[in-house]
Amino acid sequence: MSVLVVDVGTSGVRAAVVGADAKVGHVHHRSVLPTTPAPGFVEFDAAAMAEAALAVAREALDASGPVDAVGITNQRASTVVWDRATGVPVGPGVGWQDLRTAAMCLMLQEQGIRLAPNESATKAAFLLDLADPDRARDLCFGTVDTWITWTLSGGTVHVTDPSNAGLTGLLEGDASGWSQVPREALRIPEQALPAIVDSSGVVGEARALPGAPPIAGIAGDQQASLIGQGCTRPGLAKITFGTGGMLDLCVGPQRPAFPRRGPHGTFPVAAWRREGRLVWGLEAVMLAAGQSVEWLRDDLGMLSSAAESAEVAAACDNTDGVWFVPALLGLGAPIWDFGARGTLLGLTRGSGRPQIVRAVLEGVAHRGADLVEAVEADGGITLGSLRVDGGMSANPVFLQAFADATQRPVEVSPVTEATTLGGAFLAGLAVGIWADEEEVAETWSPARVVEPRRRTGAARVKWREACERARSWVPELTAIEF
Repeated sequence: MSVLVVDVGTSGVRAAVVGADAKVGHVHHRSVLPTTPAPGFVEFDAAAMAEAALAVAREALDASGPVDAVGITNQRASTVVWDRATGVPVGPGVGWQDLRTAAMCLMLQEQGIRLAPNESATKAAFLLDLADPDRARDLCFGTVDTWITWTLSGGTVHVTDPSNAGLTGLLEGDASGWSQVPREALRIPEQALPAIVDSSGVVGEARALPGAPPIAGIAGDQQASLIGQGCTRPGLAKITFGTGGMLDLCVGPQRPAFPRRGPHGTFPVAAWRREGRLVWGLEAVMLAAGQSVEWLRDDLGMLSSAAESAEVAAACDNTDGVWFVPALLGLGAPIWDFGARGTLLGLTRGSGRPQIVRAVLEGVAHRGADLVEAVEADGGITLGSLRVDGGMSANPVFLQAFADATQRPVEVSPVTEATTLGGAFLAGLAVGIWADEEEVAETWSPARVVEPRRRTGAARVKWREACERARSWVPELTAIEF
């Protein structure tokens, strides 16, 4: 038995086929890059995304033959609004990192409604105001999972799961359904919202694909990565270093006690739901991880590829006092500050390309250590080791810096994108390939383990000083509390 997984990331769409042995094969990829038409704006072409998803899915099926189910994983909170009759998007897709609705969030605060600009709610309202100010049209709202499910089903299935619904800002605190208060404040019609279904369970047929296999698994990328790295037992955690960086902890059936955000900046998240049983998680977020390396490559021209960062950084043993705070879009946990900005400190006449590149890698590593400390504090737990995936998990210099910054062993995922495995496990659980979450946990076997080599206590003190320098650069955005 096997599962086709369609994985829609921030920079592209990947399809792969996963067998009952949890091996990933027949991988096909298409780039679908976001654009930044103005500072703080992040957009994508939803029609191009759908076209790419269909293309890579068909290519994977052509190579593998029939599959038993389809799983979908995706960048969360990114938002699409489309016409129900035609299936055509009514505007650009608005990315999860987009900050254009920050002012809307501030106005809602005056009504006692706390939403963040990286959630979907105000993005959906913006797109509806643009295309249907009178709310007279029959439009559909969805996050990327909803849009891709709609596409694969040939426009017959309009759903989302709790792991994605929880990042919209529109879900009730107990994940029981859509919340009326923010929906009405933003004038989002009830009929525009997708139905909330289990993360693992058949929701319809992928009629746009050969054989119309059942769509049986849906999860946001971070929750899929949590499952894909076998963290299905309470107390296990993973961290993904992709475009951004997210640490997720499996909590279990009891929701974390705080209503929205913990004292150290973490959030309760719906991890997944199967057979009506909801599993909760705790999440800490950094807004720019791999994006910082992309900045070196694309904007500064210091690298020919992201992979080259390891070779360049290895040309020096340390940064010679250079520090980089990866706050290109603000800071996340533990102290959220959308007005913080990327900061490069400690430069001298002798600072060169190797020191700057290493400073960027170490800066992302220290931000990862911040997330570890935040989750431990809010979760009342000590993490003995860390499971890691994402594009930066292939960078040995970064992995060593992360192990040193956290003083923990780092267990590296056997596949760079564990989201694919998570999507496969959820779909496979629905059709009987795997029996339960305990069997999924037993599949974990790291590709390698990176042990700490250097003590970094003094470095962590210096790091916190650098973060303070980066804060409040745009006071209007710093003022956003949620």
